[in-house]
Amino acid sequence: MRQPVTPAPQFTQLLSATRRGARLARLLAVEQLAAWGWPRGGEPIDAAALVVAELAANAVRHGRLEGRGFRLGLVLLPGARLRIEVTDPRGERALARSGGGCGLVVVDALAADWGVRPFPPSGKTVWAEIGIR
Repeated sequence: MRQPVTPAPQFTQLLSATRRGARLARLLAVEQLAAWGWPRGGEPIDAAALVVAELAANAVRHGRLEGRGFRLGLVLLPGARLRIEVTDPRGERALARSGGGCGLVVVDALAADWGVRPFPPSGKTVWAEIGIR
């Protein structure tokens, strides 16, 4: 008998493209991870909070379009990994892995992998995966 496939736990929230929205993204991510059983103040939750903060700040700073917000997504993946996704409406400002500001250096240091993919019709999603110990 075949067992039903259980979907991966996930969280998605639309937020305003403001400094307050970026701060709220970090706070919501921490609350969601704690609800999933991550210990507060532990290294994985702190790393996730920093990655969310950097990606959300970049979405607000560089991906903002008037009247449009950004989306935060969290997905628990097999293999003890968390995928963080931040989608903004500005696709023409794709990030380079070698270039970018200090925030992407932080993301690169904390994430096992990260990248950018188009989000049609005009946006982009910046994603990062971190390991959960």
